[in-house]
Amino acid sequence: MRFLEILCAASTLFIFVATSLVDLQPRAGNFIVHQTTPKPFKKSGPAAILSTYGKYNASAPEEVIKAATANDGKVSANPTLFDTEYLSPVIIGGQTLNLDFDTGSSDLWVYSSNLPTSQSNGHSVYNPTLSSTSKKLDGYTWEILYGDGSGASGDVGTDTVKIGTTTVTGQAVELADEISYQFQNDINNDGILGLGFDSINTAVQPVRQKTFFSNAKASLSAPLFTANLKKGKPGCYTFGYVNAAEYTGSITYVPANSDNGFWEFTSNGYAVGTAAFRSSSFIANPDTGTTLVYLPDAIVRAYYGSVRGSGYNYAEGGYTYPCSATLPSLTIGIGTYRAVIPGSYITYAPVNSITCFGGIQSNNGLGTAVLGDIFLKSQFVVFQTSPLQLGFARKPL
Repeated sequence: MRFLEILCAASTLFIFVATSLVDLQPRAGNFIVHQTTPKPFKKSGPAAILSTYGKYNASAPEEVIKAATANDGKVSANPTLFDTEYLSPVIIGGQTLNLDFDTGSSDLWVYSSNLPTSQSNGHSVYNPTLSSTSKKLDGYTWEILYGDGSGASGDVGTDTVKIGTTTVTGQAVELADEISYQFQNDINNDGILGLGFDSINTAVQPVRQKTFFSNAKASLSAPLFTANLKKGKPGCYTFGYVNAAEYTGSITYVPANSDNGFWEFTSNGYAVGTAAFRSSSFIANPDTGTTLVYLPDAIVRAYYGSVRGSGYNYAEGGYTYPCSATLPSLTIGIGTYRAVIPGSYITYAPVNSITCFGGIQSNNGLGTAVLGDIFLKSQFVVFQTSPLQLGFARKPL
């Protein structure tokens, strides 16, 4: 059965602008699922950076490790300084969990009834014994370990997974039997639904498994999904369909590269505030599972060089600036398109009452620029596998 669902022919040898590659007209059977549940737990700036280095299997700078170790990983919530991140409902074996959709990973793992109560408080858990369609994969296990000391592990099974009107039977589900305190503190987040490529589903042994999107895309009208994250309110994802009401102007498509398992593309430059655009080629990865934006050193220095009182703070393991400062915008070049992140989106967290931790940090050692939620909340993004490409457009902010 072919259908469209909403949660909220060109060569890949060149960059192009188009809006006609996929059906933009609503059809009967479309289904909207909005992000719903907020994530109240906030990581400190150093903890957020260390977590990203761990996710990308990179060695974090020593000062980041020291700063994250010296911090308990939490900061006090201040609504005027924090934005909120939201989760999406997913039904597994008839049980609804709120999962974090992550284009930077390829595991579907969940809090399970196998966890001790002390590790699952504040979370909905998946209980395979309550599902008539669950099956254990004998001999299969999974384990994820990050550089910040966080991790999770357990058994692997299969079950029926439903998102919107799309149902995948026999989807691999990684059940957490043990989980680190960092994940336990992430209240309301019941697990991760990876939307990266199958090649990085390396947590599962002895044989890697396919993602939900890989299993579902044959039934979609087009092999794509879109992310429309928002600042201060729930956004949405769509699968198989591009909703023309979610963006303005046209979509600029650029070739994507999946060799590393991520949705990578080549950016052609940047601009800080109203300054002239500067050409600079670098590989970037739009990652819905990462909060901050990580860019080459030269770009980060140019950005904070325009903010009086800002600079690299060794005690905090990252760039900080006076909370009273008005931050400039940052523009990322994507083919002929210029993706603008408003300055008001770039604050991440307060260090104290006068100093704030920047939402733009160096990607030194990561191997790629990572465009996390701070970038994604300012853009409408299309992730498409055939042809393999990414699309970017402006949207109402």
